Amino acid sequence: MTADVLVLGAGSAGLAAAITAARAGARVVLLERHGFAGGMGTASLVHTFCGLYLLGEGPPVIANGGFPAEMAERMLRATGDNGPVKMGRVWVLRQHPVEFVRIADELLRESGVEVLFHTEALTASRDGDFWNVEAICRGQRRTLRAKALVDASGDAVLADLLGAASEMTESSRLQRPAYVFGVQGAVGGEEGLALAGRIVDGVRRGLLSKETLGLHFRASGRAGEIFGTIDLSGAEEGDYDPLDAACLSRLEMTGRGVAAAAVDFLRKEAAGWESACVSHWPVRAGVRESRRWKGRHLLTETEVLGGVRHEDEIALATWPLEFRETNRGPKLRYPENDRPAGIPLGCLMPESLDGVFVAGRCISCDHGAQASVRVMGTCFATGQAAGLAAAFAADGKRENLAPVIRKKFPFGV
Repeated sequence: MTADVLVLGAGSAGLAAAITAARAGARVVLLERHGFAGGMGTASLVHTFCGLYLLGEGPPVIANGGFPAEMAERMLRATGDNGPVKMGRVWVLRQHPVEFVRIADELLRESGVEVLFHTEALTASRDGDFWNVEAICRGQRRTLRAKALVDASGDAVLADLLGAASEMTESSRLQRPAYVFGVQGAVGGEEGLALAGRIVDGVRRGLLSKETLGLHFRASGRAGEIFGTIDLSGAEEGDYDPLDAACLSRLEMTGRGVAAAAVDFLRKEAAGWESACVSHWPVRAGVRESRRWKGRHLLTETEVLGGVRHEDEIALATWPLEFRETNRGPKLRYPENDRPAGIPLGCLMPESLDGVFVAGRCISCDHGAQASVRVMGTCFATGQAAGLAAAFAADGKRENLAPVIRKKFPFGV
């Protein structure tokens, strides 16, 4: 199978990259290990779009035009919500994972992207003007050829397969993973501070594990349904390694165990929870940080906090640095005067490879900057930039891409 652009990973960034490249006229193949697109927003049940809007006082303003704005519009129509909501100092848009899957399917069909679900990349190499990627689905292998590649895997998988430069923060400082699950039968029951106090009491009495202390619930927008979210330590046994199968397996089982025990406890002790049950598990736990590419520009924490702008910027980072280096909740650091920071095109381009682009949480940045740019709203923006750049590269266009991307997808400021 031959294509102009091959995109690895159909999360927020990969979906945006594939759709944008196809709309630019490229023949696009999209590889995804699950049976649907959306990544953290679907497989991991993360139910808010963060990073879509500028910081600051006043009404919400979309930071990055193009695909991020389109996704916001489509999601609002799907959920029937009136718009984003203010949570503290930030605007977020509630989204439902089921609707995200449906919207993604619509977009992929409309754009003509060729999707290979249940498929992972095994090898990658250069062959003249083409990249060869060997992929596997249920033991069946095939070779895909493309003029340009986009790595939106979240884990810099292509960097490893190509032997390219990458890095990962030490285990003790990696952002801790989230575990989100669905609950039915508790709407109208005990909530807020009363429920939090109930959980603290359960931990003190030895009926719940300490991991349960960070558990919180939020309405999904659907009748009778809420989402529970737990931040896990990621190191229940040994060091946390989001690239290790054994570690990930322990993580999934721990998340399910903590969630099930908590709901069982609340069903017995919390008013209005008598009929509560876990209605669905995530396909996978929500990994927030792992391996990142080393690119032609390294976006730094200092740049994000200072609201630094760049001549070759292709997207704006508008989310605060959200550190979750422990499972005791987030620590937020806001940029100076709430200014957005520019994300240079060089963050999407590996150090020494032409025809390869990166999008999403594995772009070239340091640990602090990644705490901002990893959210879905920003991933939509870097994804569309990488997709357009890949389409241009596949077509042999060598012009200065950053101004072209900014003109096509204007910023909100």
